[in-house]
Amino acid sequence: MAKDTKNPTTASTPGSSAMWGGRFEAGPSAVMEAINASVDVDKRMADQDIDGSLAHAQMLSETGVISSADAAAIRRGLEQVREEVHAGEFAWSAALEDVHMNVEARLKEIIGEPAGRLHTARSRNDQVATDFRLWLRDACDRIDRQLAAYQRALLAQADDHVDQVMPGFTHLQTAQPVSLAHHLLSYVELAQRDRGRFADARRRLNECPLGCAALAGTAFPIDRDMTAKALGFDRPMANSLDGVAARDFALEVLSAASICAVNLSRFAEEIVLWCTRRFGFASLSDAWSTGSSIMPQKRNPDAAELVRAKPGRIIGSLTGLLTVVKGLPLAYSKDLQEDKAPVFQAIDDLELALLAMAGMTADLSFNGAAMEAAAGEAYSDATDLADWVVRELGKPFREAHHIAGSIVKMAERKSVPLAALDLADMQSIEPGIDERVFSVLSARASMESRTSFGGTAPVRIREQLAAWKARLGK
Repeated sequence: MAKDTKNPTTASTPGSSAMWGGRFEAGPSAVMEAINASVDVDKRMADQDIDGSLAHAQMLSETGVISSADAAAIRRGLEQVREEVHAGEFAWSAALEDVHMNVEARLKEIIGEPAGRLHTARSRNDQVATDFRLWLRDACDRIDRQLAAYQRALLAQADDHVDQVMPGFTHLQTAQPVSLAHHLLSYVELAQRDRGRFADARRRLNECPLGCAALAGTAFPIDRDMTAKALGFDRPMANSLDGVAARDFALEVLSAASICAVNLSRFAEEIVLWCTRRFGFASLSDAWSTGSSIMPQKRNPDAAELVRAKPGRIIGSLTGLLTVVKGLPLAYSKDLQEDKAPVFQAIDDLELALLAMAGMTADLSFNGAAMEAAAGEAYSDATDLADWVVRELGKPFREAHHIAGSIVKMAERKSVPLAALDLADMQSIEPGIDERVFSVLSARASMESRTSFGGTAPVRIREQLAAWKARLGK
């Protein structure tokens, strides 16, 4: 446990910090200390901060900047700090401002004078940029795994519902019959593009700022390739100004998070609709539903509604950080302290939404009869009628479209589906129509006929399922 009695921030000037206080005659005001502190936010990067410091100390030792004995002491002390953080025994101090100074101060308590050598050839500017990239790299990896789990949940449901017909919609109006599996697989495709965006962002952020120091590099003979390799980066950043000032990597991750959240919200909205009595297509178990405090009959899909709302917070985080970074001159400004809170919040929100969507997707029960009945409503087979006229009668599609539209109008007047019209009624509009037309006038026939690549016919869906199973390792 860190002891306040050994607080290394106590300097000759009361209230000033031993880390940077030599220039100042008076300590900060209470308000200044409060606005300047970020430790409550950035202490989440303690592991990354310790990893960066371990790599930096090893490099300083191997390049002869510090002794191997000092490096060994630093390594031992930092691992003790890590243990205290993981055990919840570390005493975080707002007076020490941030995670970096808290870790270094505790390190000095543990090992004494060698701790002061750790900050040679670096600055908090390159240190925080390195920590932040490491943290976001880990976040991208977690999100990729969670997206894959969501895809597998969708895939499992699709595998069970290849032959289940449902209405496809445009403008939220019944359009053409599709397979439920086809509908679910569309979200698998969306999630794969989300994974690609995070992978792209991860690849671009995987450059190491450590060694850029405050903004101009350092006069010490450091080996930046060594620290970059030790921390799993592809390379050191090539420009020291860019290394400490860039936050586009965080903006890119937030952009990917915002798009991902929007994509999740679209399926969440459909779950909300499908679970209403008006649709009646699906239901969620008690595990993913809530009740009403006043209406005992209510069963609310609150988890889906909350996922639907998450983009508001995540897009807000992106907008907020864009506004912070906009117009900042090079290199580092304290404004950049405001970068981590929105990112951490957005990633927390997205990860929770992903877990919820995977859980709800696996939990959904579908009402096949309601789906099939709805798929046959609103003359959803009208396009199939037009296509039949094109294929069998050789009419141009625009003419066939007009013929089918006229037949739909007749069916509407008679309040019957197309398949219930008399052949003579159809022939009064187009004499060439014969009894073969009835073979295409059903929701299931419509679904099964769409055999083009990417179409909703079960034969195509089974091909897509096989491809996705191989891709996702299911």
